[in-house]
Amino acid sequence: MTAIKHALQRDIFTPNDERLLSIVNVCKAGKKKRNCFLCATVTTERPVQVNVVKVKKSDKGDFYKRQTAWALRDLAVVDAKDAVKESPEFDLHFDKVYKWVASSTVEKNTFISCIWKLNQRYLRKKIDFINVSSQLLEESVPSGENQSVAGGDEEAVDEYQELNAREEQDIEIMMEGCEYAISNAEAFAEKLSRELQVLDGANIQSIMASEKQVNILMKLLDEALKEVDQIELKLSSYEEMLQSVKEQMDQISESNHLIHLSNTNNVKLLSEIEFLVNHMDLAKGHIKALQEGDLTSSRSIEACTNAADALLQCMNVALRPGHDMLHAVKQQQQRFSDLREQFARRLASHLNSVFVQQGHDQSSTLAQHSAELTLPNHHPFHRDLLRYAKLMEWLKNTDYGKYEGLTKNYMDYLSRLYEREIKDFFEVAKIKMTGTTREGKKFATLPRKESAVKQETESLHGSSGKLTGSTSSLNKLSVQSSGNRRSQSSSLLDMGNMSASDLDVADRTKFDKIFEQVLSELEPLCLAEQDFISKFFKLQQHQSTSGTTTNEVEEMDGVALSRSYTSGVPQTVSSEKDMIRQMMTKIFRCIEPELNNLIALGDKIDSFNSLYMLVKMSHHVWTAQNVDPASFLSTTLGNVLVTVKRNFDKCISNQMKQMDEVKISKKSKVGILPFVAEFEEFAALAESIFKNAERRGDLDKAYIKLIRAVFDSVEKVANESQKTPRDVVMMENFHHIFATLSRLKISCLEAEKKEAKQKYTDHLQSYVIYSLGQPLEKLNHFFEGVEARVAQGIREEEVSYQLAFNKQELRKVIKEYPGKEVKKGLDNLYKKVDKHLCEEENLLQVVWHSMQDEFIRQYKHFEGLIARCYPGSGITMEFTIQDILDYCSSIAQSH
Repeated sequence: MTAIKHALQRDIFTPNDERLLSIVNVCKAGKKKRNCFLCATVTTERPVQVNVVKVKKSDKGDFYKRQTAWALRDLAVVDAKDAVKESPEFDLHFDKVYKWVASSTVEKNTFISCIWKLNQRYLRKKIDFINVSSQLLEESVPSGENQSVAGGDEEAVDEYQELNAREEQDIEIMMEGCEYAISNAEAFAEKLSRELQVLDGANIQSIMASEKQVNILMKLLDEALKEVDQIELKLSSYEEMLQSVKEQMDQISESNHLIHLSNTNNVKLLSEIEFLVNHMDLAKGHIKALQEGDLTSSRSIEACTNAADALLQCMNVALRPGHDMLHAVKQQQQRFSDLREQFARRLASHLNSVFVQQGHDQSSTLAQHSAELTLPNHHPFHRDLLRYAKLMEWLKNTDYGKYEGLTKNYMDYLSRLYEREIKDFFEVAKIKMTGTTREGKKFATLPRKESAVKQETESLHGSSGKLTGSTSSLNKLSVQSSGNRRSQSSSLLDMGNMSASDLDVADRTKFDKIFEQVLSELEPLCLAEQDFISKFFKLQQHQSTSGTTTNEVEEMDGVALSRSYTSGVPQTVSSEKDMIRQMMTKIFRCIEPELNNLIALGDKIDSFNSLYMLVKMSHHVWTAQNVDPASFLSTTLGNVLVTVKRNFDKCISNQMKQMDEVKISKKSKVGILPFVAEFEEFAALAESIFKNAERRGDLDKAYIKLIRAVFDSVEKVANESQKTPRDVVMMENFHHIFATLSRLKISCLEAEKKEAKQKYTDHLQSYVIYSLGQPLEKLNHFFEGVEARVAQGIREEEVSYQLAFNKQELRKVIKEYPGKEVKKGLDNLYKKVDKHLCEEENLLQVVWHSMQDEFIRQYKHFEGLIARCYPGSGITMEFTIQDILDYCSSIAQSH
């Protein structure tokens, strides 16, 4: 291996200015064994470059060639495969992984050790060595031929120093002085050696000659040492003196520290005492106010409020660590607790007395307000109680149990008071609606079913009470026989044969005003009470800090109701908004049933009232939701609005049902159907009620349902009519519907208006053609034959040569229709039409004019055929178009 290494150095690396440091004989793993050498080299020039070179023996001849070289800085990992077990295999990770098998484990270890040293020296430990024994990396490789290369050469590299310019110049001068310096290097080296020996001897003699000076120097050094010893003795004495002073100063410093510590402790103690005195000392005036203060006068209430706040501050003071262990602090805290309990008891007792007095001794009674239908004003009571609002807040923060007790007592007593007032208020409203006195009151308070029976009985016996029904007033019903008795809960359109003039519009207006007055009185009452509860009990009406409230709109029976949900925290009864709602619900628990009873009464009095109530209630719900969608008032009115909307829908359904059940007389002409006239009245009234109303959409939906039902019912009645022709029933009723929709201009019924006009036009034309028929029947048959011949291919001017259609036959037919006969036929036709049509719709002249136009059209048709088929014959009708116009005009005027 040594010979190979020298050969490689000589033939491959020396020409490239490289020095071979280590070599290993390897072959590639897993392939046919073709040996090569991996060499670790460094360049001789600075900067040094380290390479790993693969050298392969040439196939031709006995020499080596350089095959591949890798820079050592590109080597990432050296993998020895196994750090414990001896193995000749190892991997080198360059741009890819190269797997090698060494000829011996010793060569592999020597090569890896050399790579490790080069890594340490030139690459600053950049390469990772895995599965390599730590002993191999830390210790030197055993002595051998490779050791000399890896060790000695490396040291040589370390000790090599380049000659500077002066050294080079000196060497050149020295070599120029010797003739054989280049030709005989050994003689030149021997000469230099001799000269070096001579110089060394001269140096030794020079040193020996300077012995005297050396002795003098040594003497001086001894004297200096003595001086140093004396200085050290003085320094030691000084140090002892300083040590004594230091001890005295330490004693003074410790004394000063103790004095400072004592002062600091005194200051801290004073601060703690001042803190306790300032924060836990309650003034005598406050104590007296809490114990004996008068809770009826405003000044005393203010003093009690200030004292209660001061007490709360004393009790809630944040004590510093250790304060709670002081006996005086414990005594003061107990005293504060006793004061708080005593005052809370006094305050709760006084407020309970106020609530009881308000609940039982309310001076304002409904009798004083019955004439104007107003509710008593609770503002004075609220104003007096609001003086205690801050004390209630104090009670809420200090004794929540008593606060809850006061809240419950307030709800109990006030709910009884409001229940009495509201029931009396609604009784007066019912009395004003029915227009009765004591008996009307009795009637208004009956249950729904019994009330309806009593209504009918009183109306049939001439009761003085006057109720406006959907068909007429009870005054009209009272004079009718029992066979004509009708229920007051009947539909809006259940009007029989009565006209709109029979309806008592004044009573409806009165009901509308009373209902609006009821809602207008309830709204401020509820809002005032809710505002008072919020201020007095210190409950937040608006957004609470515990979570964000989201208002969602839920539709129930077509009525939008606002529901509130709280996100971020669960909805609990303890939340302040829920507490306000619960208190309002309990205090005003009678409002919703009373409103429902009033609505039921209004619906029984007159089904039209559901329109008024829907508009009014919708407006008040919309107003309440704009103020607070989750308030008690908004929720309650929303629930009542659902009932009103159901009554409205039920009213519309009953109308449609009665249209399906309508029966007509078989002996008299139909005319304008009752439900058509009733729809006109309903639409006119609804338009006046719902003008600019928020619930216009509900009315539009009802219009669509009703108009479709009217259309279907007109068709049904027309098909069943025996006395009046179907076209007349359709024509008259759809003309009436078209006129109604045109007058009222209902935008949602534009399509139905066009449909009604089309149906009217179609059935008018159909009736005219059907009624007019063929007034010149024989002449019509004659010309039908002429048209048939022309259709068969005979020219028009040749028709007169046909035996059955010659000029003689034409003259014979024309003579059968003189003007007198035509006028007589038209007169009979006019009487027939007049018998079919009704007077109230006034369509006779329209129909008669249409018939006149149709007759003239037929006349012109016949004249045209005569002119084309019998040209130059001079044959004409015995009457002219002007005669037809005169006949029709004279007939119309004579009737």
